[in-house]
This record gives sequence, C-alpha cells and structure tokens, in this order.
Amino acid sequence: MVGCEAFFSSQSLGVTRRALYKIMIYPLVMSVAFMTMININMDLEPWRSINDGVMGGVSAGGMLQSDQGLKFSGRLSLENNGGFSSVRRLVSQDLSNATGVRIQVRGDGREYQFRIRQSSGFDGVSWSAMFSSSENWQQIDIALDQFTPVFRGRTVPQAGPVIPSEIQQIGFLLADKTAGRFELEIRSIEFIME
Repeated sequence: MVGCEAFFSSQSLGVTRRALYKIMIYPLVMSVAFMTMININMDLEPWRSINDGVMGGVSAGGMLQSDQGLKFSGRLSLENNGGFSSVRRLVSQDLSNATGVRIQVRGDGREYQFRIRQSSGFDGVSWSAMFSSSENWQQIDIALDQFTPVFRGRTVPQAGPVIPSEIQQIGFLLADKTAGRFELEIRSIEFIME
C-alpha cells in the first residue's frame, strides 16, 4: 500500500502526467507541425461551367464569388435526359507529393462530387469522390486513394488510381437525380502533402 501511495503522490503524478504528455501529445504536435498544405486560390476567374447542355439537357449552374470564398449554385433539371451541373478549373501547383484533398464547404444537404482530372482537356476520365453537404461549415478530408475513376457516369477501373504528379484539373459536380435549386459554398480547397 505504501508503494501505491508513493506512486500517486503529487510529485509522482506530475511525472506521470509529463510522461503521458510526451507519449500522447508530443507526437500529435509533431505530425501537425510537419503536415504541408498547398492552397488553391479562391479566385473566380479560373473556374468554368460544364452543364448537361453539352448533351441536350437544360440544367444551369456555375461558380460565383461569395463573402466566404466561392459558391457553386444553379438549378438541376432532369429534362431531355439531363441531370448534371459541374464546375472545374486548371491547377498549376506541383502536387507530386499530395496524399489527399481538404475542402471546407457548407451546402444544402445534397451529395456532391469533388473531381480530379489528369489532363487539361475537356473530356476524358475523372477521379471522383462523393461527399454530403450540410447547412453547417464542415471540413472534409479525402485521401487520393479514395477517388474512383469514372467516365460519363461509368466506373473505369483500368484507369488506375490518381497519380498526384499528373493532376491538372479539379472541380465539383452535382448529379444526384434530384431536380431543383442547389448551392454549395466553398471556403477553401487544399491538397494535403506528405
């Protein structure tokens, strides 16, 4: 019993707390300190809209500047076999060491896609990751290995995983088969680096 009292004395407990701090907190601080992020600027100019009008649909959507950053908004229509709205932009940063993407968004409760392209062309394979929006601001981290290669709504497994050094475009897409207005505010887009 004397040994237990000595162990729990204030001096011993202080040492134990310091030891626990070093074991539990110090590595966390170190890992945060060494995480590098590459920010994508929140200028409106580089963004372009691509809606289902390219295949006869009548959805309308685009990117706007907002008080918080950017806003992807419009109206989704299912007429004429349509049903998608998207925005995308070129990126010029070296993303060779990227392991994931972090976005801060607030929306209307709909499911959106964050998309990556490995070419600067209009058409071709995209790597897509779904996320649900909320009326409250949320930070969403998506590892690059969670993206699925798709082409015109179909999975393309032979395209393989995202190759970070080949990322040339990023974007957002809505294709949830629900007609009506939509709005997704975007406060930041960052790539998480090794």
